[in-house]
Amino acid sequence: MLKTLRLKANQLKKQVDTVLIAYAHPKTPWYTKVWLILVISYAMSPIDLIPDFIPILGMLDDLILIPLGIAIAVKIIPKPVWEECKAQTENGVAVPMIYRYVGMAVIVLLWAVILFAFFRLVANTKGEGKQ
Repeated sequence: MLKTLRLKANQLKKQVDTVLIAYAHPKTPWYTKVWLILVISYAMSPIDLIPDFIPILGMLDDLILIPLGIAIAVKIIPKPVWEECKAQTENGVAVPMIYRYVGMAVIVLLWAVILFAFFRLVANTKGEGKQ
């Protein structure tokens, strides 16, 4: 069972790399790139919707959401682009570091916006209670 999980994890990593290469491909439509950056950001984010320390449920979001996001990405990426990017991944083409940095920046900005909105909501709620 452990070997099967490692194999699945390795396949998932290859698919994430293929999605990263597809994101950089000039023939990938803009709306597909928006979806891809969301999937890539979530896949690389250290913060999950359901924290991993919650038994079973914490791992389910990684086991369901990331593969689901990748499955949708495969459907919306033009087939010739997907096949070309998949071949590049299988031939060992590395994902340019700039795209890893872009993904990391998106994650940081997304969580910064979420935290800002949360703290602003809390501050407004406290302000309303004093009136």
